[in-house]
Amino acid sequence: MMSDIRERCIELLEKASSKGIRVSFAESCTGGLIGASVTSFPGASSVFMGSAVTYSNEAKMDVLGVSEDTLIEHGAVSTETAVAMAEGSRRIYRSDIAVSVTGIAGPGGATETKPVGLVCIGVSSGKETYAKSFVFQGDREEVRRQTVLKALELMLESI
Repeated sequence: MMSDIRERCIELLEKASSKGIRVSFAESCTGGLIGASVTSFPGASSVFMGSAVTYSNEAKMDVLGVSEDTLIEHGAVSTETAVAMAEGSRRIYRSDIAVSVTGIAGPGGATETKPVGLVCIGVSSGKETYAKSFVFQGDREEVRRQTVLKALELMLESI
């Protein structure tokens, strides 16, 4: 695990634990890397509720409750879907804060309007719900690494 991700995981666990905050994730393009990163450290069970890996649109709908209309109108890689995924994670895990990621890690999958490296990250907490889009550079693993790091950073900002 990269040192920057390790540092964010430790910071997240310490900060969430000290505030009694429970966290969860909904992951598509990272395929469980965020949850795996967080659970690499002792004490994760005191704050980490779970992470739903919803790679397919069907899983996004069935597990997280993302509406078919959202997926048809905006696509799986969109801020609208990222918001719905984060809200779904927060609901199913009964967490205080949830972060979701959906994107195109590459090398294929790009369209004219959605390039390789496009990732939408959603945040849902009791005080705010939003999503942001990022275009990360590099190969598939680098895009996924940057996604994990940014997702952890956004969660830390919300705490």
